[in-house]
Amino acid sequence: MSMYSCIVVGAGHAGCEAAMALARMGHNVLVITSNVDRIGHLSCNPAIGGLAKGHLVREIDALGGCMGKWADEAGIQFRILNASKGPAVRARRAQMDRDTYLAAVKRDLFAQERVSVWQDMVTEIVAEGGRVLGVRTRLGKEFAAPHVLLTTGTFLCGLVHIGLTHYPAGRFGDDAAGQLSDSLRALGLRVGRLKTGTTPRLKGSTIDFAALEAQYGDNPPTGFSFSGPGPVLPQIPCYISWTSEKTHEIIRSGLSRSPLFTGVITGVGARYCPSVEDKVARFPDRDRHHVFIEPEGLDRREYYANGISTSLPLDIQEKMVASIRGLEHAEIVRPGYAIEYDYVNPIQLRPTFETRRVDGLWLAGQINGTSGYEEAAAQGLWAALNIAAKLEERPPFLPARSECYMAVLADELVTKGTNEPFRMFTSRAEYRLLLREDNADARLTPHGRERGLVGDEQWEHFCGRQEALRSLMDKLRNTRLTPDAATAAAFTALGEPCPSQAVTLADLGRRPQLGLRRLSVFLPELETAHDDIVQETEIVLRYAGYLELQDDLVRRAARQETVRLPADMDYDGVAGLSREIQEKLNEVKPLTLGQAGRISGVTPAALACLEIELKKRGLL
Repeated sequence: MSMYSCIVVGAGHAGCEAAMALARMGHNVLVITSNVDRIGHLSCNPAIGGLAKGHLVREIDALGGCMGKWADEAGIQFRILNASKGPAVRARRAQMDRDTYLAAVKRDLFAQERVSVWQDMVTEIVAEGGRVLGVRTRLGKEFAAPHVLLTTGTFLCGLVHIGLTHYPAGRFGDDAAGQLSDSLRALGLRVGRLKTGTTPRLKGSTIDFAALEAQYGDNPPTGFSFSGPGPVLPQIPCYISWTSEKTHEIIRSGLSRSPLFTGVITGVGARYCPSVEDKVARFPDRDRHHVFIEPEGLDRREYYANGISTSLPLDIQEKMVASIRGLEHAEIVRPGYAIEYDYVNPIQLRPTFETRRVDGLWLAGQINGTSGYEEAAAQGLWAALNIAAKLEERPPFLPARSECYMAVLADELVTKGTNEPFRMFTSRAEYRLLLREDNADARLTPHGRERGLVGDEQWEHFCGRQEALRSLMDKLRNTRLTPDAATAAAFTALGEPCPSQAVTLADLGRRPQLGLRRLSVFLPELETAHDDIVQETEIVLRYAGYLELQDDLVRRAARQETVRLPADMDYDGVAGLSREIQEKLNEVKPLTLGQAGRISGVTPAALACLEIELKKRGLL
């Protein structure tokens, strides 16, 4: 039986990111997937990024991960969302060419040294004495490893629904993993049920694009990766249409055959990405809903109708599509469907994503109750860094919530758990002004370098970028203008009032109406400086006061994060805690007082009781 450092089960976004990272850090990895041709497949919408999700992709790239570079290679439309809003909530989103993205992921996985790939279905986790030994597969193979990472997506007992027709599948066209859930239950893990869905795919040649509103990307396109070559493919538009009251009547006529409304589907669906029938039922006063017609590739053979995710019967789907402007004659190539699948509530995990029940068993991605490619990839990288830390007998990779969105994601999952598909939002981060897309490299690239994931080329690019930022800021702070005739003439040319006293360019840079580029008359380097250097410098100057306030909040909260709680602490014996709080603390087993305070229902008074208990034990 072959021995590997880690077996990664599943080759979606979590599995591929984890396998690449572990191998690049020097560990032998076996990836087991049910279909080698679907490695890196974009199962649902053909897009990467979005609000908070774009932040995660930038953080993955900053740490030395792959998703940002793959997205830049395959992107066919890039946009900055919330460009007119504050820097904390601006985020990148890009449409992907599905085939190019999949090919890039598969190419890199197969080319990566120390990665082996095997097509098969894992049916059992082999463990003994609370410790993982390896896995068994449907073909009767056994593979040994001290660590197994499950990144099973929607495949665990997956059940596809189209109307009242349903059948086992991991996704449309792929087999479900029917036995692995039983193995997890046998190991003592609690398994729940969730639901997600997707939209009809349409034949591009049957869409009337002239009747649709074109939506173009940014020009020039702004990619995800800090150090990669950036977007390389031609850029094409998306299109916008709307449902109508006729559409809604058709949808309502099919609700009696909807698995969602007849109780056939028992799994909990995504609150923030409801099906179109759910939207029509929940918002009866809305006379229309957006439909985004998104290309699935440069050949434009198929389009993804974003906004009409559905599990309605096929005849209702066909009528619904035909009632939408521009889609009157559109042919459905693949129907929309819902899928139910098993997941493990992540409250059963350690902060590293290792299960508390079984040493060496790790979970990442949708098996932890999340939704979205980006959340999955971030979890895969998080787990990989911590698996490597265990293999190398190093401290775990556990940055604070003030350092990255990945830490917020991990902390929310293991501290609060989830009973519905979890989605990342900027509002989940209390220090989001510190966690901007533009500074993800400053926050995380040193971590990636120290862990052996950031290579020399990326590190040199990072150091050069940081030096450019420091140099520009120094020049702005040290260039002082006096209100003389020459200065007055320059400000007149700018159409701005001349300062009445001496000021630095940094002072002027805080004026939102000016913009640093306009100050190039005083500092020529501003004219040639790279856009991202100028933009990040502007943010630091204009939001300096708010950044200082957030830094102060981080320092105040840091004390509770440094107060460790014993891993074996029995909270039933802590005086002053209610039974409910005792149960929650015993379930989560928080690492620190700070984490304990983020558990739902744990009050400041309860934290005071914990502090008293720690003092009694001589631990504080």
